This record gives sequence, C-alpha cells and structure tokens, in this order.
Amino acid sequence: MKEPRQLATRRTILKYSVGTTVAMAAASSGCTSLAGSKKDDPSVGKFYQTDGAFSQQSAKEAYFAMMKRFGYPIPDVLATDQFWVCDFLQRDFAKLGMGGIFWINSSGTYAKAGVQAYAGDFKEDHYGYLGHEIYLLPGQLLPEHRHVGGNEGYGPKMESWQVRYGTVEFFGEHKGAGDEILISEMPPQDRPWGYGQDWFKSKYIATRTAKSGRLYTMGDPESWHGQRAGAEGAIVTEYATYHNQVEFSKPGMKFASSEAI
Repeated sequence: MKEPRQLATRRTILKYSVGTTVAMAAASSGCTSLAGSKKDDPSVGKFYQTDGAFSQQSAKEAYFAMMKRFGYPIPDVLATDQFWVCDFLQRDFAKLGMGGIFWINSSGTYAKAGVQAYAGDFKEDHYGYLGHEIYLLPGQLLPEHRHVGGNEGYGPKMESWQVRYGTVEFFGEHKGAGDEILISEMPPQDRPWGYGQDWFKSKYIATRTAKSGRLYTMGDPESWHGQRAGAEGAIVTEYATYHNQVEFSKPGMKFASSEAI
C-alpha cells in the first residue's frame, strides 16, 4: 500500500530554524513543492556566516528545535562533536544538508574482536556493522550517492532505514520494495533536486512514515540513492554494514561543509 506523501513549505522549514515565517505559494498541482528557489528565503542566510562559511552551530540549533517539537529524547552525546552537520559544499543547507551521529561504526576481523579469544572457523574473516541516526529539516535532502565495495577489504555498504519521526521520500536506481513510483510520473516541481541532470541516476521514489514503522531497504549493492524529508522534517535510524566509503553523483559534491569564501 502506497503511503501518503507529505510536502514541506518554507514556513515549516523556518519554524525549526530562525523563528521567521515565510509563505510559499501553492504549486499548480494544488500542493506545495519540496523544491524551490532560495530567492528571498531568509533561512538561507541563517546557516552561513558573513564570510560565507557554514555555521555548524546554527544548523545544530535548527535540528535541536526540530527534535524538541517531535518530542525526541535528546541525549547528552549530541552536545559533543560526535553530532555532525554538513552542507555537501553546496551553500544551500536548508535544501541540501543533513545532521547525524554514528552510534557505532565498527569493523575488524573476528579473531581480533573483544578480548581476542575467538578461534572459530571465521577468525580471519572481516565483520562490520553500523548504527546511525539521520536528521533532516523540513524538505531537506540528503543528495544522491552510493557506497562502493573494495576499500579496506570490505564489500559495498548495505542499508535499511526506519523513519522514527516525520516522513521521508527515498529515491534510488531500482525498484525493490514494490511500492515505488517513477520519479518521471511526479509533478515536475515535486521531483528530487537534480532530477533531469546528466549525473542524476535515480528513477524511483517511495515514501515511508514514522507512523507505519515500515523500513525501506537498499537491496542493490553500489546503487545510487538518497532521501528527502517531508513537511515536518524527519529523524531516521539507519541499520547498515560498515561505512567506509561514499561518493556523490553530482561532480564536485563532497561529504563536507563550505568554508569561508
């Protein structure tokens, strides 16, 4: 069964960030687009210092405000550098960015794990696992990327996501869950950022909500994928194998934050 799609507005973005409200006109389809120009959007300047550098503190404050609205229990560890934020060098954090924390990202060989007492049949084999929380403001998009195997002797990262709060649209190259729709069938203003560009690879999109509890799984190794939060933003738990590599489909994009100009 297809889950309902929730759309973000400028007003819901600003509700979690600067405390300023901006109305956004409804799209011709009768709904409000997640995409849009950053022109006259005061939230854009909110996340950047006068020299153009990305303000991590402002970004984190926006996520904390969203967490409080959701009633999400904010652990003390999020007050440390383990809680990271980035804008992928795009200087448009309200649209393209994310926050996150790796609860664990562990790898090694079985023989060297723990007290190194294991001497079983798999002692020389690699293991790797990850627990990750993803934070997205309303309408914010984690851009299309993939994880290629081979680095450090580990295979491609395999992932599943559970939306804990809010709604998320997951997009990717392949149809696996069964309820995906073609991105090409969406109203143009609702399609993910980058769609139609030569470098954009994803063809399908599916929606998951915290209310349903349904997971979305990337079943195809090394495939391109990404995600976008709905109208209220989202907090997503990721279950995955060891994370040690990421690359973006858009040339020049990196898992980093913009520095001063």
